[in-house]
Amino acid sequence: MKIQMIIRTGIVLALAAMAVSCVTTRKVVYLQDMEHETQIELENRFEAVVAPYDELEVIISTYETELAKAFNIYTAAEGAIRNNNNNIGYLVDQFGNIELPVLGTIHAAGLTRLQLQDKIRDLLVNGDYLNDPYVMVRFKDFKIFFLGANGGKAINVTNERCTLLEALALSGDMSIYTNRSKIAVMREIDGKMVTRFLDPRSSKVFNDPFFMLQQNDFVITRETRYRNFQQSFSQWSPFFSVFSTATSIASLIMMFRFYQKM
Repeated sequence: MKIQMIIRTGIVLALAAMAVSCVTTRKVVYLQDMEHETQIELENRFEAVVAPYDELEVIISTYETELAKAFNIYTAAEGAIRNNNNNIGYLVDQFGNIELPVLGTIHAAGLTRLQLQDKIRDLLVNGDYLNDPYVMVRFKDFKIFFLGANGGKAINVTNERCTLLEALALSGDMSIYTNRSKIAVMREIDGKMVTRFLDPRSSKVFNDPFFMLQQNDFVITRETRYRNFQQSFSQWSPFFSVFSTATSIASLIMMFRFYQKM
C-alpha cells in the first residue's frame, strides 16, 4: 500500500509540473476580440505637447540667410554638427519657457510642436524681424521608459507619436509570463503622477486616453502570480526529480513482485 501511495503522489507531482509549464494563449494574445476588417473609431487623437524639462530643436531660416543666423544658436559653420543631430537644443525650464536668441523668453509648455512653430513665426513677422520666416520645431528627447518584468530600458521615439502597442514592439515585446491584463502607464499631469492600467488583449485599449503615449511616460509591467508559482516550484525540481526516480523504481519492484506471485 505504501508503494502505491508513493506512485500516486509521483503522478500528482508530475501533472503539477506539466501544469506550471503551460501558458494559455488567452493570457498572451493581443486584441483577441478583433475580427477580420474590424474598424474602430479612435476617440482620442493625440499630439505631443511641450512640457517642462523637454529639450527642443528650433531652426529658423529665411531666404536672407545672414538675417536668420541671429535667431539660431548654431552658425552656418556648425551645420555638419546639426546634421548629426548633436546640435544644442533649447531646454524648457520648470515654468514651461524657452529662451530664444533675439526673441527672448517664450512660453512653450502646453503647445504642440506645430502651435509653437506658429507662435515663433508670428513673433518674427509681427516684430518686423523677418518677412517670410521658416520655423521648424522638433522634440529632441521623446523617450518612453520601461520598468518591470523584463527589466528597465528607455526607447527613443523619432516620429513624436507613439501608441502603447508601438512602444511594446520597440521595446522587444514582453515575455509570455508578463501580466498583460494590467500594464501600467504612468505620466505626470499638472504636477501629479497619474497611473492607468491598460489591457492590450482587448480592442478597448484603442480608446483609453493613455493609449497614445506622451514623452517621458513610464510603462510598468509585472509578472503573473503563475510565474511566481512556477519559479517557486522550480526550486524544488531537484527533489521532484529524485522522487520521480524513486517512484519509477518502486513501480518496477511492484511489477517484479506481481509477476513472481503469478
